[in-house]
Amino acid sequence: MPFTANRQFKKSPRMFVAAKDMHYTTSDGRQVLDGTAGLWCVNAGHARPKITEAIAKQAAELDYAPAFQMGHPKAFELANRLVDIAPEGLDHVLFTNSGSESVETALKVALAYHRVKGDGSRTRLIGRERAYHGVNFGGISVGGIVTNRKMFGTLLTGVDHMPHTHNLAKNAFSKGLPEYGVELADELERIVTLHDASTIAAVIVEPVAGSTGVLIPPAGYLKRLREITKKHGILLIFDEVITGFGRLGTPFGADYFGVVPDIMVTAKGLTNGIIPMGAVMVSAEIHDAFMGGPEHVIEFFHGYTYSGNPVASAAALATLETYKDEDLLTRGTEMGVHFAEALHSLRGEPHVIDIRNIGMVGAIELEPIAGSPTKRAFSAFLAAYEAGFLIRTTGDIIALSPPLIISKAQIAELIDGLRAVLRSID
Repeated sequence: MPFTANRQFKKSPRMFVAAKDMHYTTSDGRQVLDGTAGLWCVNAGHARPKITEAIAKQAAELDYAPAFQMGHPKAFELANRLVDIAPEGLDHVLFTNSGSESVETALKVALAYHRVKGDGSRTRLIGRERAYHGVNFGGISVGGIVTNRKMFGTLLTGVDHMPHTHNLAKNAFSKGLPEYGVELADELERIVTLHDASTIAAVIVEPVAGSTGVLIPPAGYLKRLREITKKHGILLIFDEVITGFGRLGTPFGADYFGVVPDIMVTAKGLTNGIIPMGAVMVSAEIHDAFMGGPEHVIEFFHGYTYSGNPVASAAALATLETYKDEDLLTRGTEMGVHFAEALHSLRGEPHVIDIRNIGMVGAIELEPIAGSPTKRAFSAFLAAYEAGFLIRTTGDIIALSPPLIISKAQIAELIDGLRAVLRSID
């Protein structure tokens, strides 16, 4: 099983057999409140009728269409709907099947763009420590989580990393954007000085580093990165697999921070987690750079068997309609206030050394058990499941990202349940 303590799981399996709105049903008939939107993806809640009906209808009408040299209407309709809600300037879409594939696609676009522009020496990719960009070789190379990297050899060459932005000493218990750390963006200038801008293709960052434990960028940090990348002709890629589709109370993290990247990576919430799909959005400048030469020649040699799959496209269109009908792309602005207040009420509870939040995502960092890192948070995960709550843990950090349909009462229920869990574990 992926990212699972397999031996522990097989001794005591945790099985979901159904889901509706904010709850899972377990194999022994218990209701479990979803505090993580599945895996950061079920933003509209579970088993939403418009989405499930669209999937069934599409499967009966057109189940598959080849993506190479052929098309189908829903893929183009979906691309247009995405452009409608994307930050201004991101006008073209490439479809993938996951966040990992979206990252690989974005990195390849960046490298190929510089080549077709005559800047073939721009081959370096810059990531960030503690970043998560999926599990394919490009993603783990620019990523910065050691356990995801250490077993797989030398990875891609020509990759460097900026420091992460987490500063527990200065920014503990921040509400929203931390005050300290904007100067960390200037580390990119040091990397440029080391390698020279003429060798660097792109910088990739998550607007909020989610999977590593909800590391929120200091105020002004992303704007400073944008300034530096523009200054040196380096493409800026935002990995919005987690922050996209309403998680921060805006359609995308780019909207929240007022920073438009050159390339934006999405997945997860695109189809509400129901059908695997991802999308990479690029600027017209990037798209148009490829559109030269004879018209019968393929412009970009990349894609997947299931790119823009008809059923996935139908699911995504129905998901976007659901988001629009229920104002879910912006609901996190209002609900985030209540979420923050409830979350920070856990300050002072046993083992808690930090709490941080932005929009509808938050983290509770726990003091590790000496000599047994991750054990305390995993114990909290198991206790929460038994108490009827699904949480996510990474290291000794509890991460929360509930479906955007969560009510104030359910926020209180989730946080009160966590309070009891924290008081019960060693």
